[in-house]
Amino acid sequence: MKNIKHIERLQRLHNLIKMECTGSPSEVAFRLGISERTVYYLIEQLKDYEAKIGYDRSRKTYFYKDDFVLEVNFSICIGAHDHVMEILEGSYLKPKKFHPQD
Repeated sequence: MKNIKHIERLQRLHNLIKMECTGSPSEVAFRLGISERTVYYLIEQLKDYEAKIGYDRSRKTYFYKDDFVLEVNFSICIGAHDHVMEILEGSYLKPKKFHPQD
């Protein structure tokens, strides 16, 4: 579930950048419960996805220089025979009927 946690952090950072209210690197690290180094890593990852990110020292916030959309969708299904559980976005379990294909 490490990957899900990483994606959730990336999404939370993206939302803060989009709203232009991240705070300084140390403040956003504290806010997300991660190290400052991880903040820089996540920002570099967003840049790898071609996000143009700037930092305004006077407002102490990261911001997108151009429009940028980050949409993450995934689904994980687990189970056996006639009962399958679906984990959506890593946040909850929902029973789902399983119908094997003939």
